[in-house]
Amino acid sequence: MLRKGDIKMIKKLLEKGFSKSAIARKLGLSRDTVRRYANAPDDYIPKINRKPVINSVDPYLPYIATMLETARNEGVEIPTTVIYDEIVKLGYDDSLRWLQQVMRKYELRKRTKDDEPLIRFETPAGKQMQVDWVEFPKDNLSAFVATMGYSRASYVEYVDNEKVETLLGCHRR
Repeated sequence: MLRKGDIKMIKKLLEKGFSKSAIARKLGLSRDTVRRYANAPDDYIPKINRKPVINSVDPYLPYIATMLETARNEGVEIPTTVIYDEIVKLGYDDSLRWLQQVMRKYELRKRTKDDEPLIRFETPAGKQMQVDWVEFPKDNLSAFVATMGYSRASYVEYVDNEKVETLLGCHRR
């Protein structure tokens, strides 16, 4: 669908004597599109006749907004995973990632003037490393994951157990 300015451009070029084919080439449109808008009245405003798209989170938005408002009034933060768990109990059957995207799109976690600014936690180079295990039960494997606090560089090593000796060996490597 064209914008109102594009329709005016088609009309103006027609008045200057351009052919519909030449206008189509110049504006990067099909000739049929140029013909359709050339025959439209001068005061024509395009209308979208699509139904609004309803996503799987929409029915739960009022409940989510109430949860977030209550939490804000009490001075606490509700993790999105907790919101996800609550709406799953109500029948939500989509993914956590989709919920996060919709919440970001609708800006449900808007910051207020009273919110404290986010302070980034930084460490000097070589002073801190965060370590965790990732388990793969189907393969009977675990992954040792270490991330440096300053550079965020990561080290991953796959092992078959999570014994202390293995942990210390992974740390040394």
